[in-house]
Amino acid sequence: MMPYQEKFISLMVRAGVLLFGDFVTKSGRNTPYFINTGNYKDGAQITELGDYYAACIQESGVSFDALFGPAYKGIPLAVAAASSLYRTTGRSVPYCFNRKESKDHGEGGMLIGYPPKAGDRLAIIEDVVTAGTAVRETISLFQSIVPVQFAALYVSVDRMERGKGSKSALAELQDEYGIPVYSLVTVRDIITYLHNRPIDGMIYLDDTAREKMERYLQQYGE
Repeated sequence: MMPYQEKFISLMVRAGVLLFGDFVTKSGRNTPYFINTGNYKDGAQITELGDYYAACIQESGVSFDALFGPAYKGIPLAVAAASSLYRTTGRSVPYCFNRKESKDHGEGGMLIGYPPKAGDRLAIIEDVVTAGTAVRETISLFQSIVPVQFAALYVSVDRMERGKGSKSALAELQDEYGIPVYSLVTVRDIITYLHNRPIDGMIYLDDTAREKMERYLQQYGE
């Protein structure tokens, strides 16, 4: 792993975003860890997070016209990434996001921010993709608004879990829609970095917790 990935994992732990215990995913799987980006809650955290997304975007080398953050959790991620790209590289990237409900007064419409044009290449900024539902909803949304292309999907953590078939949910999205997928870290990165490593004096991933994660990946991993 590169330094920013290690810093990102530490940020998730300190912010209470990466949790270990007994949880249930959207797909109904019992999981020993959970990632809740809704737990980021202050300016320092979202600034740091935006820097890591920006680093991943720069590293990928993908060309696009605008960032899109699916409501709701993708909204601050897209804004933070766009802000960081400008602050760190001087690159001013347009961004937009959707409403959950259409607005029938004022300016109306389903999108806020940059208005995508036909043929634009958008990069989707997401938190964690489990089944790919939000991404499919995004693609369906734009099919009804304006014909765009999707240049990339950026996610914080690749859980490396099977989707509907034998491949991971992210690989299925890539195959189905031809969208390149980039993650800040994978669950393997998390296991490698955090196993018996203290964060602020506390061990979050001891031998027992690691064994639970390994069993989970054996059962549901790609």
